[in-house]
Amino acid sequence: MSGRSSVSITRIPAGFARWDEVLALILEAFAFMDGVIDPPSSAHRLSVDTLRMKADRETGFLALDKGRIVGCLFALERADDFYVGKLAVAPDRHGRGIGRKLMRAAEVLASGRGKPALELETRIELVTNHATFARLGFQETGRTAHEGYDKPTSITMRKSIS
Repeated sequence: MSGRSSVSITRIPAGFARWDEVLALILEAFAFMDGVIDPPSSAHRLSVDTLRMKADRETGFLALDKGRIVGCLFALERADDFYVGKLAVAPDRHGRGIGRKLMRAAEVLASGRGKPALELETRIELVTNHATFARLGFQETGRTAHEGYDKPTSITMRKSIS
């Protein structure tokens, strides 16, 4: 077995009803950040209802393996790019190219809508994530601080797409 799976990527369809599974996936995928990042992840403020509303204003993608949701990503269309957020891959599926497939779906979406770039934010403390996004072609473009913080808490990264 190659370690790669036959995961399919699909847009979250209208009438989608498995929000509880998406929420559980995000919370599981982001759990390693607890006690590592400050302030805590916004994933803790998500609910089934807020995810449903997020999907109303953003394009959501799912990674499915034999019906199991093993990854997700949300992409918000902005004037000059798409902002990628809540990229989550089930911890037992790391290293199998699922995140790369989800990012590729966001790139295809952006390109199809005439947007030249994807942008995302990653926390200062998550050095492994910085390296992962750099391998995917993202470059640091800035640092920002969450409200109430006097030092940077997030790194903004951008990828130009053709």
